[in-house]
Order: sequence, then C-alpha cells, then structure tokens
Amino acid sequence: MSDVHAILLLSCPDRKGLVARLSNFIFQNNGNIVHADQHTSKRGKIFFMRIEWELQGFSLGREEIPVAFAELAAQFAMKWELHFTDYVPRMAVFVSKHLHCLHDLILRHRLGEFRAEIPLIISNHLDARESVEQLGLNFFHFPVTAENKTRQEKLEIQLLQEMKIDLIVLARYMQILTGKFLKGYTHKIINIHHSFLPAFAGGNPYQQAYDRGVKIIGATGHYVTENLDEGPIVAQDVIKISHRDTIADIQTKSRDLERIVLARALRLHLENKILVYGAKTVVFE
Repeated sequence: MSDVHAILLLSCPDRKGLVARLSNFIFQNNGNIVHADQHTSKRGKIFFMRIEWELQGFSLGREEIPVAFAELAAQFAMKWELHFTDYVPRMAVFVSKHLHCLHDLILRHRLGEFRAEIPLIISNHLDARESVEQLGLNFFHFPVTAENKTRQEKLEIQLLQEMKIDLIVLARYMQILTGKFLKGYTHKIINIHHSFLPAFAGGNPYQQAYDRGVKIIGATGHYVTENLDEGPIVAQDVIKISHRDTIADIQTKSRDLERIVLARALRLHLENKILVYGAKTVVFE
C-alpha cells in the first residue's frame, strides 16, 4: 500500500473554486497529492483535471472513495473515473500480416515498459503464430471473410470476455471492427495508422507518397470508433523524408515511427493520462 496511488480523471463546466474543492476533498481525508494537472478549454469553458494521491494514510478505503466523492461530483456536474496504480490491466493484441508493431510491444512488455498482462494475441492470419507461441503467448486464429465476419466477431468477443480483457491494441490489424464489437470497448481500443491517410488512400500509399515527393511522413495512434481512422487522437509524430529515400526507405521509416507512436499511445492509456472529450483528447503528459 505504501506506493499505491489513486488517480482521479474528471471533466465538468468550469467555475471558480474547483481546484480548491478537489484538493480539500483529498486533504480532509488525510491524503497527500503527488501529481495534479489541469486544463480549461477556451471553447465551451470545460475544466479537465488529473489528480493523483497516495493511498497510504488516506482515511477512505477504495470502495468508500467513489461513494464519498459522488456528492461533490454531482454538485459540479462532473464526469469522472477513479483508478488505482496497482491494478494491472489485461490487454489483447490484434494483428494481421505486418508484425513489426506486435514484436515491438512484446519486447517492450518484457523489458517492463508496460504495466499490463498480455493473455492472448488474435489474428486473422497465421503469420504471427510461430513467433508468438515461441515466446510462450497464447495465439488465436480467427480468419475473417465477408461471409463469416459476424460469427467470427461474436466468437472473438466471447473469448475476450472469458479472458477478462480490459484493453485491445490493434497492432496493424487490417480489419474494420463493427459497431457491435466496439460498443463493449469504448475508448479501450487503440489503433495505429500512417499519416498518409486519408491523403494517400488505397493499396499503395508509399508509392503515391514517393511519386509526390513528400518531405515528412507520420503516424497516428488513436482510439477506435465507427468512423474509420477518425477516433480521438492519443499520440502523433513525424519524421523527415529526403529526395534520396527510396520507397523501401520510406516504408522502413514509417514502420519505425509506427512502433514508437503506438507504444507512446499505449503507455499514456495504461498510466491513465487521457481524458476523452467528444472527438478530442486531453493528454496529461
């Protein structure tokens, strides 16, 4: 308990005294704040805050905190989430044929960069099976066609529920998830795509980018919604492209960037540093 913290993520209409009231709630219950960050949007005047405090010595038990906080939250019309730093989320990784992001996530996990469990890997192809099973991870194959997509998603959802999965990472999973699938994991599915979209859509965006002489390429990590590749953005980055770069060079740079951005987006989610507001995110880095 000595190193376990509580994290409160909240948003509400802005008004005077919010920070004081929130800080006082923790102080009155003998809590010690270790991190606090806030933001007020200019449009709409919405207040956002992430506040973290030590549980050691706090006078309220874990189950008592939401009950005690509910009155204050109702007074200010707050939307809020409560997290504890010793909870280890269970994460499923979906992948197709491009394995670079999958391998990077597994390596980072084994190096201790992510506080999460990876009980299973799901794929619509068999390309990842050998390497995944060699690493001692559970691999599940769900081939998807237009005819069986509904049934396969139903089986996948059943498996995810049985394995008590909290979070899904699409590590270059080349399938569109249906609204029924997404409904159970709102803001709990993270995807990565290259920033050519939608400018260079289609089967060969790298060739199009090369032909147009692009000077930068990028990658975007975002939450998945029913609007393809338009979910709230969590992390983005870019890298320079030279006229000397071949198509293969551009692809290599793109893969490197996808690894970095996906890992960053996942880390921010696991550390409870993201507040979703409409189509946007507030990220407390």
